Amino acid sequence: MTIASRTIVARLSAGWSDSRWGRAHTEGMELCFVVLLFGAASLAATWCTTPGEVIAVRVAMGVGGALIMPSTLSILITVFDEEERGRAMAAWSSVSMLGLVGSPVLGGVLIEHFSWQSIFFINVPIVALAVVAGLTLMPESRAPWQKPDPLGAVLSAVGMTALVWWIIELPQHGVWTAALPVALGSLAGFVIWENVTRSPMVPLVLFKHRNFSGGSLSLALVQIGNGGLLLVLTQYLQFVLGYSPIKAGLAFLPLAITALLGNGVGVKLAARYGNRWVILAGMLVMVACFALLTTVSADSGFTVPAVALGLLGLGAGLAMPAAVGALMGTIPEDKAGVGSALNDTVQQAGTALGIAILGSLLSSGFADRMPEGVPEEARHSIAGAVAGGDAGLIAAAREAFTASMSTTFTVSAIGVLAAALLATLVMCDDRRRPREAAGTPDEQPELVV
Repeated sequence: MTIASRTIVARLSAGWSDSRWGRAHTEGMELCFVVLLFGAASLAATWCTTPGEVIAVRVAMGVGGALIMPSTLSILITVFDEEERGRAMAAWSSVSMLGLVGSPVLGGVLIEHFSWQSIFFINVPIVALAVVAGLTLMPESRAPWQKPDPLGAVLSAVGMTALVWWIIELPQHGVWTAALPVALGSLAGFVIWENVTRSPMVPLVLFKHRNFSGGSLSLALVQIGNGGLLLVLTQYLQFVLGYSPIKAGLAFLPLAITALLGNGVGVKLAARYGNRWVILAGMLVMVACFALLTTVSADSGFTVPAVALGLLGLGAGLAMPAAVGALMGTIPEDKAGVGSALNDTVQQAGTALGIAILGSLLSSGFADRMPEGVPEEARHSIAGAVAGGDAGLIAAAREAFTASMSTTFTVSAIGVLAAALLATLVMCDDRRRPREAAGTPDEQPELVV
């Protein structure tokens, strides 16, 4: 349910993120507004007393968060020229990765020493600082008005939510469930509508550009790998190795360190060899990460996962800025908002699909490997097996979990390898002439606004 709600708000918000509320509003003002929305929802979460209230404010936080990311990238494209843009995107990716890895650590510390409400309250002073910085430091920049596409947003949200829901429920309910026709029908309707409407939320003509299609595919795969792997390894660290939440969060430090290194190296390599080859190199490193994780057993300890996390960070650090650069390089600067919204949507969809796909593979494999006669809760969740306290059941659950994890990462390695090669074949060689690789001015897509 959490994944589904996040998918809804991400798709709806990203769909409208490039629609300006008026020509007098600047991008900086827009960013301050959505940051305030996120901060207000975070503050409201500290007063919640029921799960329903928490879900409601999380939806509001999702809307704010999904609006923030496209605005930040759009501002980067506007403020930095082509020579500086690669370094700016690398810094942007590095900060995002630090947030991804640092949030479990900070959350664990806050929960252990304070209360669960503190993980929401910590956002409030950060939001206040961000608003002050936005109003005082960001230069003004205006973008053209784009008419909203509410039908496209709803169709895409329903389709993606149903698709993720179908993947999650697949192990227990099989292929033919109500979610599948809803997903196929909604997504097909979305594609048809975007091709006929005068103001499409997603200008599908962009996908005719090889670099745009290849960059989008690469970003989705990187996020599928990141989201799914972090979900699986978090459970491994806590329920197999017995780590506390804080220790499990700190265990992801190799990912953050090597991601920063990969970002710095990737910018230089992309400038010399082109985005396509840097993306391929990064994704091959990610394949090596998945392959290494297939060797993990219940007795492996943390050494192998630590090396694998380092490889994942390095691979994602190389691939992500290059993929964003390839995607954004196909879009005129005055339409940067369109590209940044699509970039955020691709990443959100990739994360949701990664959690759903790898989570479903892990869940079904775990249930199949558990002994007959165990309680139903223990059969479908290693957390449920560990909570039972029976030493024999816990040992069996840990063996079943690591065996299922190995199979899951084998499938992941094969899938990422095949898709990495496909993305490389699709993309153009943009070495030394990145703007020409995206097409001459006559070949640029016409964005209907």
